[in-house]
Amino acid sequence: MNRRRFIAASAAALALPSLVRGEKISVLKFVPLGEPPSLDPIATSSFDARCQAFMMFDTLYGQAGAEQGFVARPQMVAGHTIENDGKTWTLMLRDGLMFHDGTKVLARDCVASIRRWGARDYCGQLLMQRTDELTARDDRTIVFRLNRPFAVLPDALGKFGINMCAMMPERLASTDPFKPITEVVGSGPFHFKADERVPGSLSVFERFDGYKPREDGKPDFISGPKIVHFDRVEWHINPDQTTVIEALQTGEIDWDEYALDDLLPKLRRNSRISVQRVGSTGYWAQMSVNWLYPPFDNPAIRRALMGAIDQTEFVTAVAGADPSAWQVPTGFFPPGTAMASDAGLSALTSPRDPGKVRSDLKAAGYRGEKVVLVVPANAFALKAFSAVAANTMRKAGMDVDEQVMDSATWFRRILSKKPPSEGGWNALCGALQGTDALSPANHSLLAFPGWPNSEKIKALRDQWLETPDVTAQRQIAAAIQAQAFIDVPYYPLGTYYPATAFRSDLTGVLDGQAIFWNVRRQV
Repeated sequence: MNRRRFIAASAAALALPSLVRGEKISVLKFVPLGEPPSLDPIATSSFDARCQAFMMFDTLYGQAGAEQGFVARPQMVAGHTIENDGKTWTLMLRDGLMFHDGTKVLARDCVASIRRWGARDYCGQLLMQRTDELTARDDRTIVFRLNRPFAVLPDALGKFGINMCAMMPERLASTDPFKPITEVVGSGPFHFKADERVPGSLSVFERFDGYKPREDGKPDFISGPKIVHFDRVEWHINPDQTTVIEALQTGEIDWDEYALDDLLPKLRRNSRISVQRVGSTGYWAQMSVNWLYPPFDNPAIRRALMGAIDQTEFVTAVAGADPSAWQVPTGFFPPGTAMASDAGLSALTSPRDPGKVRSDLKAAGYRGEKVVLVVPANAFALKAFSAVAANTMRKAGMDVDEQVMDSATWFRRILSKKPPSEGGWNALCGALQGTDALSPANHSLLAFPGWPNSEKIKALRDQWLETPDVTAQRQIAAAIQAQAFIDVPYYPLGTYYPATAFRSDLTGVLDGQAIFWNVRRQV
């Protein structure tokens, strides 16, 4: 997670006059984590892009919140049928779906959108591997013909995690999934005002009057009726948290997506400000290592280093000493979620002994190879985790080369399979929301970055995908975690819980991320 992004933006951006401000226009002013590198949620894995995407694009299903076990509920679909022993799924679109350009949402648009998503997303790739045929039977009917059962199909199409399966017109969905779309047309509750965008400073979204919310259920996370109460939402980009907090307290802005922890006590003392934890599953930190090159191509070395990981050191570096702001130990699934277990956790909870780790590393075959640790300079949390990681590896006797770079370079670098000496890498620290790893189906870190390739984990994952029974799924997930402590696809570094802050006259703020439907201003 990127708590502060040093994007070129003037502090005065918060005071920019609205082009349509007036007594009859309701405006919500929001300061996000940062500015997304793209408005295309398929071509980028940015949290900010995902947050904007859920404003502009709708999904076939929508993930409910923690109280409902994060189960996927029908969103754009009216419902579905399952036949042929779970290998034929027929999805029916509901009435009234409209794109922002005034055209109707058709099944062929959805088929093209699913294919584009399936080329990039980890869960989508798993689904596409099991899909023999994906067709639009008619304007409202989507048919999956699978070669193997895929019990979590609705969860895949309606997941909150990166990358979300955004429905867009066929002409846009036909764009190369590795290239961002050049026009933003969705069917979500807001449409993007491209003519008002000021790069590095301002993005504007207006309520889409053609949007028809679901008529059943209740708003819960990204499921249920998406009813918008603001005519306009303005994203003001500002990296200076001091300026942002002052603007929040004076009412110049309404909402600060992520308030830094050292500023939270001041905000909690202000009766005009509400502070709310972001996401019941929190954010979980991890250090990925490159399986392609020494030293981490050696599983014994990966296992030996696990003994040096002190999760408390990592989470306190970002969330502070207050234990209510973090949770350890964290295994390979978020604490408190359905697939979490204590399988293998002794690898993290046993006493930390750097001297023993040095001996274990030497016995495993470590011969002083340089470890290139790539660090994004303008990502607060990742930079802090990286500092702890570098110190941890050095205490264990490893030769660490910290290479700090801007975020754009870092994103490109982690995609490289070149040797570390030629522009590749050995290790990197990252953070994702717990919703990005609720199950083996959406847990992309089991495969990327670092190109981990455990045949045993993949076999267990395939078994999990074909198992509809939750109790059996939990047993398989526990086996996956136990195997992960042996193969070490990455190092779990702990869970932490950031906070969002907004004016107390706002009600209906949903859990999970910045969600702009259901929220309204009290009068």
